Amino acid sequence: MKSETFSVRTGDKEAVLDLTGRCREFVADEGGDGLLHVFVPHATAGIAIIETGAGSDDDLLTALRDLVPADGRWRHQHGTPGHGRSHVMPALIAPYATVPVVGGRLMLGTWQSITLVDLNVDNPDRQVRLSLLRG
Repeated sequence: MKSETFSVRTGDKEAVLDLTGRCREFVADEGGDGLLHVFVPHATAGIAIIETGAGSDDDLLTALRDLVPADGRWRHQHGTPGHGRSHVMPALIAPYATVPVVGGRLMLGTWQSITLVDLNVDNPDRQVRLSLLRG
């Protein structure tokens, strides 16, 4: 299995960051078939496969604000107000995704992108692990 970890900076706002280009480069080096597993080892971030650039990434953040509002209802309270929701979000958007790879290419649909979803404005530095299980 080939594996690597890289860092991303999400900043001080909720973010949906497109990781697709980095994932494409990672699998293209191998040129074969397999499964790409994308994992974020954080309790307050997730990996989503969605359309980006046409408003869907902003729509996802809006939906998460509706589902898990940044207010005082959360028992897990430290950091910025509503921080507890960041710890609930990975139950809705898992911290991983797996994508088939054929001939060194991600088998994503036309409009699909691999994204990091981060609601935690208290921790702008994230690690992402890519692992390729060769077929």
